[in-house]
This record gives sequence, structure tokens and C-alpha cells, in this order.
Amino acid sequence: MEPSGRTLALELVRVTEAAALAAARWVGRGDKEAGDGAAVHAMRRVLATADLDGVVVIGEGAKDQAPMLYDGERVGTGRGRRVDVAVDPVEGTSLLARGAPDAISVLGVAPRGTMWSPGPAFYMEKLVAGPAARDALHPALLDAPVAGVLAAVAESLGKPVAELTVFVLDKPRHQARIAAIRAAGARVMLRTDGDVAGALMAARGGGGVDLLMGIGGTPEGVIAACAVQALGGAMLGRLAPQRPDEADAIRAAGMDVRRVLAAGDLVASDDVFFAATGITDGVLLSGVRFTPAGATTVSLVMRGRSGTVRTVLAEHRADKVRELEAGLGSDGE
Repeated sequence: MEPSGRTLALELVRVTEAAALAAARWVGRGDKEAGDGAAVHAMRRVLATADLDGVVVIGEGAKDQAPMLYDGERVGTGRGRRVDVAVDPVEGTSLLARGAPDAISVLGVAPRGTMWSPGPAFYMEKLVAGPAARDALHPALLDAPVAGVLAAVAESLGKPVAELTVFVLDKPRHQARIAAIRAAGARVMLRTDGDVAGALMAARGGGGVDLLMGIGGTPEGVIAACAVQALGGAMLGRLAPQRPDEADAIRAAGMDVRRVLAAGDLVASDDVFFAATGITDGVLLSGVRFTPAGATTVSLVMRGRSGTVRTVLAEHRADKVRELEAGLGSDGE
């Protein structure tokens, strides 16, 4: 029997909880590869027990580079819904390594064939906002001056530009944009990594971030689109290659860098599920807490069809946490 949406949502939370618990042992240790590797192992092992027939569309990379959760890998028990799966066991690996805020584990699921594959496109220009700004985010905004974008979003939200907070990745490519946002009078929230977290903050609305703006990962854009669809938010994206070889590969694949993509183009269904569990403390979620009794996690789980967003506080017994960690040396087979 196919699991109900409520049952599947809870199964997906178990997956991100496992990845977060495994990664949390590496918080602040300066080794982002080890932390990410532990999360990948844990996520794959628990995802294998979920009652779904899944294909990874957004994963850790091509099979020859990623032995687990690679693009095209079949996941789940093979029973239940036929779905596309997008994963990021640690979104913000540098944040994890430094012990910085807002490292999370995320997972998105949508009906089979509805999730857009970015292929060779690694970077995308993005705008993300909450439901109240849906009418303001029209395709022309991707080419508008920063001040014009902020004015349009502020008007849709019914507040002055000075009260806007804009999430931007703290990268050299964004220095002029950051200066323009501040010159227009808005506030900037900077993170070195984690534009899925930033998109989620913006799409929820009312959580202290009004808009995500800038160039981030294309795979992360597809994952974020799962959350945006579930939340009824607004998103625009357009491929923005950062190197000549990326641009050449995009052209060879027949992809149009001028095309403006909305959330519905990236995930063409509202029957989406999205789960996220905090690894480090942040604006979005509290991180993993280890205690003598075990550990606690805080997660969000969303279901687009019902429009529900649930916060899940979970307590994990110490012996079960140890069992999870003991299994990380295997490949889950």
C-alpha cells in the first residue's frame, strides 16, 4: 500500500535527522569533507528504508565522482510513490566545518518526471521571496537595478525599503550588489554558504528575511524550488555560468541561458515534500544537541498538496544514535 502523504512526510524527516546527527559530530572541526561524508552515509542508509520508488535527480554528482546518492541512483524500498529526489546531506559544508550558523540537511521529493535536471549548469541567478511578493517577482526583475528590485518587493510587502532584509551569499561576485543593497537603505544578511537556507528563510516570509538575491548553485535552486512550491512563495532563476567551460557545456547541451525559470519550471508540481533538519544553530533552525540521554533535533517538514508546514522536535535515544554512527562505515547495502 502506498503510504499517505502524512506518513511519507515523517519518513523524510527521519532521513534528514539521520544526516544531521551524523554531520553534527564534525561541527567546528575544520573538516568539511568528513562531515559531509558522514551525512551522506547516514542519509543513504535511512533513505533506503523509506517506502518510495525514488530516482536521485539532484545529488552528490555523477556516479564516477559520487559513489552514494549520485545523480540517477535508485533510492527507497521500491514500494510506494514514484518520485524524483533532491538531496543535500549538508547544505553549508563550510559553515559546518567552522561551526557557523545555518548548516542544515535538506531533502526534496516530487512526482517522477517533474524535477528539472540542471545538467552541466552549476550556477544560477536567483530571486526568492514569500507568498506576499508573488506578484512583484516578474521576469523583468532579473535585469532590473538593485534599487528597482527592492522597491518592487517592498511595495508588495507594504513596508519601506529600509525595513527589508536581503539574504546574499558573501562572495566576491556579489560585492557590488551588496553595496547597492545597502545604498538603497536595506539590510543585508551574509552567509558564505547555504543559499537553500536563505531561500527557505525568504520563502517563508515574516522570518526576518524578505528576499534572497544573487548567484548561487543551480542544484540548490532546484532543491529550494521544492520548498518554495510547498510554501506558495515566489522564485525566479536564470542560468549564470561563471566560467567559459561551464558556458560551453551549457551551449552544447542545448540549454538557453536567457530563459527565466520560475519555481514551477524547476519543480513542475505542487505535490511536493520538503524536509530540513538543523545541524548548527541558526536563524532558520536550532542545531543538533547532544546530551547524556542522546540527542535532540529540530526539523521542518512541508507538504505542498496540503499546504502544511510542521516543526518537529525529536529526542533520539543514546543507544540509537550510537547504532547510527556505528553503521556509517558501511555503504548501506
